[in-house]
Amino acid sequence: MTAFCLLTWQVSAGGRLVADDGRLLRHVRNTAADHPGYDTLAHVLCDLGDIAVAVPVLLVALVLAAHLGRRAGLPRWWVPPAAAALAMCLLPVVVGAVKSAVDRPAPGRIHPDPDYGYFPSGHTATSSVGFGLAALVLLPFVRRAAARVALAAGTALLALLVGAALVWCDYHWPLDVLASWCLAVALLSAAAAARLVPGAAARDGDAESSRDGDGDGHEGHGARGDSTDAAG
Repeated sequence: MTAFCLLTWQVSAGGRLVADDGRLLRHVRNTAADHPGYDTLAHVLCDLGDIAVAVPVLLVALVLAAHLGRRAGLPRWWVPPAAAALAMCLLPVVVGAVKSAVDRPAPGRIHPDPDYGYFPSGHTATSSVGFGLAALVLLPFVRRAAARVALAAGTALLALLVGAALVWCDYHWPLDVLASWCLAVALLSAAAAARLVPGAAARDGDAESSRDGDGDGHEGHGARGDSTDAAG
């Protein structure tokens, strides 16, 4: 969150990073002009940041995570979906407030839009947080370590591509996108902290099962195995 606040201060005060932002944008514009074949893909990636795409994906993930957690008997199975939903609800509030306060114009314009600011990038924040939360609530139910790594890496890559595409298509300044990535990290970290609560409770339950088992420990071992399989 510190990085997000620093970038907000730099943009609102017209700090040194703003000049670097302009130079980087000009470089991206020249590169995009030399490679028009990527424009179609870039616009498709930009559309993934729309609320009509990211929010339904998150809702499906939340319902699925709640169902799997309840079926597995996880303590406080509702906490991860609730934390994720709260984080997503907070996102437009924070982004909208900062947009209004900074009131940054669009790339290529001198005067800001009276009804819409461009810092931070709403599409970048929506895609990063929406898809990130979806992956976060489903990760505990993915059994294979390789699949968990692939899900996390794929989600991060998608967020990076959406943000880069918004700059490529000249919809946003690079700092708009960078600030949204920083905000997304802060919100996802908070949601991840909440996700650990059921995991701790599950470990406590496993310990109790182990103590209540018979002398040879087979019953306690089975409880641990079942809990591990349920959590993925």
